[in-house]
Amino acid sequence: MNDLVIKGEKKTYFTPDVNFSAKTGICEIAGESYQEETFEFFNKLVAWIEEFIVKVKKPIVFNFKLSYFNTSSARAILEMLILLKKYKEEGGSVEINWYYQDEEDSTYEEAEDMQSQTGLRFNMIHHAM
Repeated sequence: MNDLVIKGEKKTYFTPDVNFSAKTGICEIAGESYQEETFEFFNKLVAWIEEFIVKVKKPIVFNFKLSYFNTSSARAILEMLILLKKYKEEGGSVEINWYYQDEEDSTYEEAEDMQSQTGLRFNMIHHAM
């Protein structure tokens, strides 16, 4: 299985940097996410996770280092988290690290909402981005 690496873009629309390692199971999404074709972008990430779960079956660590994301990106992230929750329920090891700038940050509040919606526990990590 191949790694998934996407260099983010900062033009009219912003796409995050993506670095998913099949060897280590460490997956990172960083930057800002508001693009015109959100689901087209995130479908690649979901497909990679699905393949990892079926073929690799190792522990997976997700590092979310997003300084901003729009509503459609939030929905796509939630879809990924639901997939990870299912993997965990089936015996897979899943760790979610959510990096935020401060507790007043909208991404912090979104993370809290996503935790309650999925039942996954996130490691909330205060970090200057």
